[in-house]
Amino acid sequence: VQLQACGGGLVQAGGSLRLSCAASRRTFSTYAMGWFRQAPGNEREFVSSISSTGDSTYYAASVKGRFTISRDSAKNTLYLQMNSLKPEDTAVYYCAAASGSGAYYYAYEYNYWGQGTEVTVSS
Repeated sequence: VQLQACGGGLVQAGGSLRLSCAASRRTFSTYAMGWFRQAPGNEREFVSSISSTGDSTYYAASVKGRFTISRDSAKNTLYLQMNSLKPEDTAVYYCAAASGSGAYYYAYEYNYWGQGTEVTVSS
Protein backbone atom coordinates (compact mmCIF):
# COMPACT_ATOMS: atom_id res chain seq x y z
CA VAL A 1 0.00 0.00 0.00
CA GLN A 2 1.27 3.48 -0.82
CA LEU A 3 0.80 6.27 1.67
CA GLN A 4 0.84 9.99 0.96
CA ALA A 5 0.97 12.33 3.96
CA CYS A 6 0.20 16.02 3.78
CA GLY A 7 -1.01 18.91 5.90
CA GLY A 8 2.20 19.96 7.59
CA GLY A 9 3.35 23.54 7.78
CA LEU A 10 4.45 26.39 9.99
CA VAL A 11 2.21 27.32 12.90
CA GLN A 12 2.57 29.37 16.05
CA ALA A 13 2.54 27.75 19.46
CA GLY A 14 -1.01 27.13 20.57
CA GLY A 15 -2.21 26.70 17.02
CA SER A 16 -3.65 23.70 15.22
CA LEU A 17 -2.94 21.59 12.16
CA ARG A 18 -4.62 18.56 10.66
CA LEU A 19 -2.45 16.00 8.95
CA SER A 20 -3.89 13.65 6.36
CA CYS A 21 -2.56 10.39 4.98
CA ALA A 22 -4.13 9.01 1.83
CA ALA A 23 -3.78 5.29 1.17
CA SER A 24 -3.70 3.78 -2.28
CA ARG A 25 -5.65 0.63 -1.61
CA ARG A 26 -9.31 -0.04 -1.12
CA THR A 27 -8.20 -2.54 1.55
CA PHE A 28 -7.25 0.44 3.73
CA SER A 29 -9.90 -0.65 6.23
CA THR A 30 -8.00 -3.87 6.92
CA TYR A 31 -4.82 -2.07 8.04
CA ALA A 32 -4.01 -0.70 11.45
CA MET A 33 -2.56 2.80 11.08
CA GLY A 34 -0.20 4.98 13.00
CA TRP A 35 1.61 8.29 13.15
CA PHE A 36 5.24 8.69 14.10
CA ARG A 37 7.49 11.72 14.14
CA GLN A 38 11.19 12.47 13.97
CA ALA A 39 12.76 15.69 15.12
CA PRO A 40 16.24 16.71 13.93
CA GLY A 41 18.88 14.72 15.76
CA ASN A 42 16.31 12.45 17.38
CA GLU A 43 15.08 8.97 16.72
CA ARG A 44 11.67 8.34 15.21
CA GLU A 45 9.06 8.19 17.95
CA PHE A 46 5.52 6.95 18.28
CA VAL A 47 2.75 9.55 18.27
CA SER A 48 -0.54 7.73 17.88
CA SER A 49 -2.16 4.63 16.44
CA ILE A 50 -5.61 3.38 15.53
CA SER A 51 -6.94 -0.10 14.95
CA SER A 52 -8.28 -1.22 11.60
CA THR A 53 -11.85 -0.73 12.78
CA GLY A 54 -11.14 2.56 14.49
CA ASP A 55 -12.38 1.20 17.80
CA SER A 56 -9.01 1.42 19.55
CA THR A 57 -6.66 4.35 19.68
CA TYR A 58 -3.40 4.99 21.51
CA TYR A 59 -1.42 8.13 22.13
CA ALA A 60 2.03 8.99 23.35
CA ALA A 61 1.88 10.68 26.73
CA SER A 62 3.36 13.84 25.23
CA VAL A 63 0.39 14.36 22.87
CA LYS A 64 -2.51 12.82 24.75
CA GLY A 65 -5.32 15.30 25.17
CA ARG A 66 -4.00 17.51 22.38
CA PHE A 67 -3.91 15.21 19.34
CA THR A 68 -6.72 13.09 17.91
CA ILE A 69 -6.26 10.27 15.43
CA SER A 70 -9.11 9.19 13.18
CA ARG A 71 -9.74 7.37 9.93
CA ASP A 72 -12.27 7.51 7.13
CA SER A 73 -12.46 4.19 5.32
CA ALA A 74 -14.74 5.62 2.64
CA LYS A 75 -11.95 8.03 1.69
CA ASN A 76 -9.03 5.66 2.46
CA THR A 77 -7.61 8.42 4.62
CA LEU A 78 -6.01 8.68 8.04
CA TYR A 79 -6.02 11.93 10.00
CA LEU A 80 -4.18 13.48 12.89
CA GLN A 81 -5.80 16.57 14.39
CA MET A 82 -3.17 18.46 16.35
CA ASN A 83 -4.29 21.18 18.75
CA SER A 84 -2.43 23.30 21.30
CA LEU A 85 0.78 22.77 19.41
CA LYS A 86 4.08 23.30 21.18
CA PRO A 87 7.55 24.01 19.80
CA GLU A 88 8.58 20.52 20.90
CA ASP A 89 6.05 19.08 18.45
CA THR A 90 8.29 20.29 15.62
CA ALA A 91 9.24 17.25 13.54
CA VAL A 92 8.65 15.39 10.33
CA TYR A 93 5.49 13.35 10.77
CA TYR A 94 5.11 9.97 9.12
CA CYS A 95 2.04 7.84 8.64
CA ALA A 96 2.37 4.08 8.58
CA ALA A 97 0.24 1.01 7.94
CA ALA A 98 0.40 -2.34 9.68
CA SER A 99 -0.99 -5.63 8.41
CA GLY A 100 -3.12 -6.34 11.41
CA SER A 101 -6.19 -5.30 13.31
CA GLY A 102 -4.74 -3.90 16.52
CA ALA A 103 -3.32 -0.50 17.41
CA TYR A 104 0.43 -0.87 17.36
CA TYR A 105 3.15 1.04 19.16
CA TYR A 106 6.48 -0.08 17.72
CA ALA A 107 7.80 1.09 14.36
CA TYR A 108 8.87 -2.45 13.44
CA GLU A 109 5.23 -3.55 13.54
CA TYR A 110 4.42 -1.35 10.54
CA ASN A 111 4.91 -2.61 7.00
CA TYR A 112 4.35 0.54 4.95
CA TRP A 113 5.45 4.14 5.46
CA GLY A 114 4.56 7.46 3.90
CA GLN A 115 7.13 10.04 2.88
CA GLY A 116 6.59 12.40 5.81
CA THR A 117 5.22 15.90 6.18
CA GLU A 118 7.05 18.59 8.08
CA VAL A 119 5.51 20.42 11.03
CA THR A 120 7.21 23.47 12.50
CA VAL A 121 5.84 25.15 15.60
CA SER A 122 7.26 28.56 16.40
CA SER A 123 7.36 29.96 19.92
